[in-house]
Amino acid sequence: MFFVVGEPKSGTGWLAKILDSHPEVLCRVKGVFFGRKLRREELKMAGARMPPTSLHNAILEDEYLKLWMERSGWTKGDNPTKHLDNLTRLAIDYFLTEKLSKTEKRLVGDKTPFFTLDVLSEMSAIYPEAKVIHIIRDGRDVAVSLMHHFWKSEERGEPAKLAPEELIKREAFYREPQRFSSSRAGIFLEERLRSIAENWKTRVGRAIEDGPTLFRDNYTEVRYEGLLEKPQWETGRLFGFLGADTSERVVGRCVEAASFKKGSGRERGQDNYALDHGKYRKGIAGDWENVFTEQDKAIFKEIAGDLLIELGYEEDDNW
Repeated sequence: MFFVVGEPKSGTGWLAKILDSHPEVLCRVKGVFFGRKLRREELKMAGARMPPTSLHNAILEDEYLKLWMERSGWTKGDNPTKHLDNLTRLAIDYFLTEKLSKTEKRLVGDKTPFFTLDVLSEMSAIYPEAKVIHIIRDGRDVAVSLMHHFWKSEERGEPAKLAPEELIKREAFYREPQRFSSSRAGIFLEERLRSIAENWKTRVGRAIEDGPTLFRDNYTEVRYEGLLEKPQWETGRLFGFLGADTSERVVGRCVEAASFKKGSGRERGQDNYALDHGKYRKGIAGDWENVFTEQDKAIFKEIAGDLLIELGYEEDDNW
C-alpha cells in the first residue's frame, strides 16, 4: 500500500495520474479513507462529488457498531477504538485490493489530501508499514488555485460557500479576465486568504515533521515545482521509491500520459476561463506573482512566511 498526500490543490491529483499510468501501479483519487473527525453534512446532497465523511469517521461514529463493540462477548474489556481502527484497515484493504485484483498491476495506492490536521498520524496508526509520498507546492500558488476551485464549486454540484463579495469578484473575473487582473482588485477577501494561509502553514508544517518521524524511510517528498522542471527524473525517483519499474521508456510514457497538454488540450500557462471555466487552470509555478496584491503578500508573509523560507520558496522575508 502507498498513499499520496498533500494540501488540496498542491498537485495530488496530477501526481496520482502519473503514478496510475504505470503498468505496475494502480492509484485512485477521492478514496477519503482517513480523517477521524472529517464530516461535511452539506455533502449529503445528491450529485456532490465528495463523500460527506471519511471511511474512518463513518466506522468510528456508527452508533450501533460502537454499542456492539462495547457489549459483544468477543470484545468485552477490549479497547473499542483499536478494533475500530482495525476494521477501518480491513475495509481499506478490501476496497483497494478488490480493484487491484481486476488489473494486472501489483502496487496500489490512494490520493489522500490533508482534509484534517492529523492525517499522517492517523494513517500511521492504521498502516504503519505504508509508503507515503508528500507533494508540496508553494502555498501562494495553492491559494490562487484553491480560490478558483471555490469559484467553480457550484459546477461540481457542491454548496458554494462564497460571500457576496466573492461572487462579485468571480463574475467580474469570468466576464473579463484580463481586465480584472490588470485592475489589481485581487481575487481574495482577507478572511479567505488568512484561512488558506493558516491551513497551508499548519498542515504542511505538521506533515514535514510527522512524515519522517512516523514512516522513516517509507516517507518521501516531492515538489510540484520539481515535477514541472524535471518530470522524468522526479517521476523515476518516485517509482523507484515504490519499487516499480524505473526504465526510461516506462517513465517517459507515464509523464506523457499525465501531461497538462494531453489533459487540457492547451500548453501550460494558457487558460480558457473566457470559454468554459475549464477544469484545468494554468498548470504553472509562480502564478501567484501575477495575482497577489500587496495586501495579499503582506497577509501571507505574516501568517506563513517562515514556512516559505524553511521550504526554500523564499531566501528571507524581503519579498
